[in-house]
Amino acid sequence: MKKIALVLFVIIGIGTTSFNKGNSVIAQENAVSSSKSIRDFGVLPGNDAATNTLNLQKAIDWATKYGASLLVDPTDKPYPINGGIILKRNVSLIGVNGPTGRGTANLLKNAPVGSVFKIDDRNKPFITVESATQISGIQFWYANQELNNPSNIIEYPPTIQVSKTSNAYGVTLRDLTFYGEYIAMDFNADPAFPCEQILIRDCYGYPLSGQFIRIDYCYDIPRFLNCHVNPANMRLMNRFFSKAIIDAVVKKRTFAYSINHTDNAQVIDVFTFATWGGIHLGAESYGQMTNFNFDCVTVGIHKEGSNTFNRDWQISQGAIIANAGTVIDEIHPIIIEGEGHTAISNVEAFSGDNGALTNLGKSKDYMMILGNKKLTVSVVGCRMRNYVSDKPFTVNNPKSIIQAVACFDKNENLYNIIIGK
Repeated sequence: MKKIALVLFVIIGIGTTSFNKGNSVIAQENAVSSSKSIRDFGVLPGNDAATNTLNLQKAIDWATKYGASLLVDPTDKPYPINGGIILKRNVSLIGVNGPTGRGTANLLKNAPVGSVFKIDDRNKPFITVESATQISGIQFWYANQELNNPSNIIEYPPTIQVSKTSNAYGVTLRDLTFYGEYIAMDFNADPAFPCEQILIRDCYGYPLSGQFIRIDYCYDIPRFLNCHVNPANMRLMNRFFSKAIIDAVVKKRTFAYSINHTDNAQVIDVFTFATWGGIHLGAESYGQMTNFNFDCVTVGIHKEGSNTFNRDWQISQGAIIANAGTVIDEIHPIIIEGEGHTAISNVEAFSGDNGALTNLGKSKDYMMILGNKKLTVSVVGCRMRNYVSDKPFTVNNPKSIIQAVACFDKNENLYNIIIGK
């Protein structure tokens, strides 16, 4: 019995060893490094933009097959590059930087350092993203953007754009910084190719169109988290936008954040300073927004709605400083129109002067209601002040119903009211 057991053990051991070796060979044949440097493909700080563009696309073409990541090595001389890059499916483009709210700084010149692409393509978006892609830890620098004279602002194409020729499912953008961009992130998809599950978080910039993130035709939960729009984002580089430039951005009458044709959007901890609008919630959207600050805007929130079934937004925990511009009748912390319901809680509005831009230091009202279809609004626990109207609500919709509970008006008086039937 002992001899038989020993023979069986040897046979089984030999078989197991052979099987493992076979698996190892197969694994070695199929495996690649999970990441490679873009420098391995000839993307170098000393190259011209055309060469780097060609080589970065070659790197992406390699990575798409394996689902690999491409590392953007830090450098004291940014990588010159043109637009037209396609970030194909499965590829991650990874740098070393977190979002840099005041910029990085080369100690010898007024330029950023780290994982930086230097862009000056005025014809094509810098990079178009497809499904299952990621861009993280990178700075995008438009070194030739105008800082002083509004008539010389360069209207660059979007830095990051969703694919217009295929569905983009599952895109992650995080820890990104934009300097001198015109439009940062354009996810206005073609209705024939809607996008889904777009996650944008921890991104900073100041777009000279006033549009930082715009998203349209996105099904299934887009998310904007921890994003910050501010013209002082190049302070450490000793680069500043003039007051005239900032005023020109406000005059664009655009919104830093814009959402439409989407279900269950999530907006958490977003900030903008010195844009016409904070956020536009389109007629074909619904979702939740919390923990926000819209500072020195003309309109903080503009919410629309196309039906009474599910065109509803729940909005809470925020502050709006609506003061920008020169026409008091245009300045409203909140505008609501169309149909649907809006629930607002713990959202305060106040105004004051700020020397960074032209402003009136006050708003027309707290909220303006527009339209001629039934809509409903509930307002709870909100402080409303620095408006010039006699009442905090300007109601230009006879079919609207508004209820305010435990709020305080500009005179710090308790304000409980039902408007409409």
